[in-house]
Amino acid sequence: MRYVVTGGAGFIGSNTVDELVRRGASVVVLDDLSAGKEENLAEVRNKISFIKGSINDIEAIRRSFHEADYVIHLAARTSVPRSIKDPVETNRINIEGTLNVLLAARDAKVRRVVLATSSSAYGETPALPKVETMQPEPISPYGVTKYVCELYAQMFGRVYGLQNVSLRYFNVFGPRQDPSSPYSGVLAKFCTAYLDGTEPVVFGDGEQTRDFTYIDNVVQATLAACEAPGASGKVINIGTGARISLNQTLQLLREISANPLEAKYDPPRDGDIRDSQADITLGRQVLGYETTVDFAEGLRRTFAWYQECQAKTPAKSKTEN
Repeated sequence: MRYVVTGGAGFIGSNTVDELVRRGASVVVLDDLSAGKEENLAEVRNKISFIKGSINDIEAIRRSFHEADYVIHLAARTSVPRSIKDPVETNRINIEGTLNVLLAARDAKVRRVVLATSSSAYGETPALPKVETMQPEPISPYGVTKYVCELYAQMFGRVYGLQNVSLRYFNVFGPRQDPSSPYSGVLAKFCTAYLDGTEPVVFGDGEQTRDFTYIDNVVQATLAACEAPGASGKVINIGTGARISLNQTLQLLREISANPLEAKYDPPRDGDIRDSQADITLGRQVLGYETTVDFAEGLRRTFAWYQECQAKTPAKSKTEN
C-alpha cells in the first residue's frame, strides 16, 4: 500500500512515517519544511520518497498523490496563539491547503483521506468529557479552521464519494516536538525547562486540565483510521479519556527530573481552553483504539528523549569544531 503523509517531517508526521516504514508500507512525504525538519526523517530517509512542497501548491500535491492509496493529512499551521496573531495565514494554510489536499485526493482516486483535526473545535463548552455529538464552539481561529476542514471532508464524502476520517487529536506530546518555538506544546517547554534549570512558564493558575495524549497512541489511531470499516465520514476523538492539571504535571516532572524547580505564573492567554478531556468511546468502537501508553509513562519517555538530545548536543559541537 502507498501512503502519502502531508507534514511528514513534523513531530506527529515523522513518528507516523516511522511506523509506516516499520510495517513495510510505501511512503511519500510532502512537506515544505516550514515547521518540519528533515532530520526527523533521518532514520528512514532512504526508505521513503520525499517531496519538498506546500499544501498551498496544488501541483506539488498532485505529484505526491500519484498512485496513492491513502493520504494522511497532517500539514497545518498548528498554534492557537499564532492563529490569533495571524488568522489570515492560518486560514490560508489550514483551510485552503486542506481543500487542495481533498481535491487532489479526489482526482487521484485515493481510497481514503485521514485528517488531523483538533479538540480546539469544541471550544470552551463546560461539559466534560467532550463527545463528538457536541456542537463545536471554537474560540480561536485555529479551532475554526480545523472544524471547517472536517466539514469540507464530510462534504467531499457526500458529493464526490471520497472516503474520509477526521481525528480530533487532544494535546499530543512526545519525542520530536520542538520546544524552541514560542508556539510549541507546553510539555516540550516544561521538559526542556527542567533540563536547563530555567523557570517553566504557566499561563494562568495551573489548575487548567488537559487530556495529554502520547504520540504512540495517536500514531496507532491514525493508521487504524486508514482502513477501519465504517469509519468514513466520521469525526473521532483521539485522547486518553483522562485529564491532568498543569500543576500536577509540573509535580510529576519534578519527580522525574529530580529538580525541585517551581513555575512562573503569567496571565492566561487569549484562546486557551480551561479544561479538556476526550470521550474515546467512538474511537474504541470504530477504530479498535485503546491507549497503549499512559500519561505518566509517556512523560517519562519524553523527558528521557529531550535529555538524550541535550547530551548529544555538546558532542556534536565539538565534532564540528
